Amino acid sequence: MKSYKAPRSIEIGGNGGVKPLRIGGSAPVSIQTMWKSPLTGGDLESIARTLGGLEQLGCDIVRFAVPDMESADALVGLSKISSMPLVADIHFDHRLALRCLDGRVAKIRINPGNIGSEDKVRQVTEKARDTNAAIRIGVNSGSLPRDIQERLEAAVPESAEARLHSRASALVETAIREMEAFDRFSFDRVIVSMKASTVAETIEANRLFALRYDAPLHLGVTEAGPLVGGIVKSTLAFSALLADNIGSTVRVSLSDTMENEVIAAREILSECGKRPGGVRIVSCPRCGRNGFDVHSFVDRWQRRLMSMDRDITVAVMGCVVNGPGEGKHADIGITGAGDSVIIFRHGETVRTVRGALDPETVDRAFAEELDKL
Repeated sequence: MKSYKAPRSIEIGGNGGVKPLRIGGSAPVSIQTMWKSPLTGGDLESIARTLGGLEQLGCDIVRFAVPDMESADALVGLSKISSMPLVADIHFDHRLALRCLDGRVAKIRINPGNIGSEDKVRQVTEKARDTNAAIRIGVNSGSLPRDIQERLEAAVPESAEARLHSRASALVETAIREMEAFDRFSFDRVIVSMKASTVAETIEANRLFALRYDAPLHLGVTEAGPLVGGIVKSTLAFSALLADNIGSTVRVSLSDTMENEVIAAREILSECGKRPGGVRIVSCPRCGRNGFDVHSFVDRWQRRLMSMDRDITVAVMGCVVNGPGEGKHADIGITGAGDSVIIFRHGETVRTVRGALDPETVDRAFAEELDKL
């Protein structure tokens, strides 16, 4: 049994109305997503409301791309009206990092290797220290330093396992190189991510790192793909690493909505025992016995249910065969047969709605019973 380093604790936020968030140590694994469109030109108040909705779904922190000073100014403005800790994703220009740290931005994602001179690195670390912000080092398999990439390409490993180990080791070596730049300025509020586009490489790199270092790790599979493929890859990588107590924050990177990234991450963490509580939805896949439109009900209710601060299980079943019987463990459930909709608690029917089974009538009846819990 390998012994992995316990991650040190870093607290971000907590200033000027931003909620504090502890990362690493014994803190729960936090969920991150990334804003999917340019920040500039948007209604900041509307964006702040969307952030509130993401928070209700279980999101703890949101990252924004900051490619220019206009974006940096907008993120500073947003940080002043949102209570959620925000992350600035910056490449190359250290002035963008300094500008974001003028606001209440809680974390900067920037690598010393692409900032430039050592003096520029010093400026960023000093301002991050002064504002109690953290810095995330982000290493991807597609953006390794040239010398490491050339050495990797020149090597001829004897087996697929050796090739995997070489690529994972290259990610770790790159991360260590970036950390050493911050070490020179005694800056330890550092979070590290090493993302590959394959599950095995992602797992191997994070395990190799965690054997030697206690920096909190942000987990993700880069370019994970669309909804189904991306969730499968992320689930495999996260479950293996979380079982080893590796990982302090996660992002399920999908070619899909932010909401689905958050919901997927929340479900993975819950099934791995890292995110207790919350509403758990169980639903059948539907079949030829279908007497209740499971799909449309779940579509209407999923976001609302997962936004509730309740520790309950909700069953949505397609027929009476799978209804109260298979859903008897649920705190509340719903199913149907013929012209009736049945609402049950722990397998016992508490309400039957007959006749007018339009979505509004069904939803009203279910909401009334849900309020009684």
